[in-house]
Amino acid sequence: MASKKKAKGIMDVGAAVIIRTVTLHYTGRITAVDDKWIHLDDAAWIADTGRWAEALKTGKLSDVEPYPGPCAVPIGCIVDVSPWAHPLPRATL
Repeated sequence: MASKKKAKGIMDVGAAVIIRTVTLHYTGRITAVDDKWIHLDDAAWIADTGRWAEALKTGKLSDVEPYPGPCAVPIGCIVDVSPWAHPLPRATL
């Protein structure tokens, strides 16, 4: 059975993350990081996380809008990046 390579750091390529910006939240899998952008696949805009600690612990989110393709989040507006240990949300909630 082939094993999947897991990302070692929060911002490593391949890591599943939830990103909190000054106004919005995003989930996705990091495909690249440069000096201005974090690039995501399987991305979603999270309009409402519900309780933050519960969302991180359980993966339950209150309002999700998946991107049909990749997106990029500007580094300058990021408040924090956390690992996302749950399936990335791909359905509108």
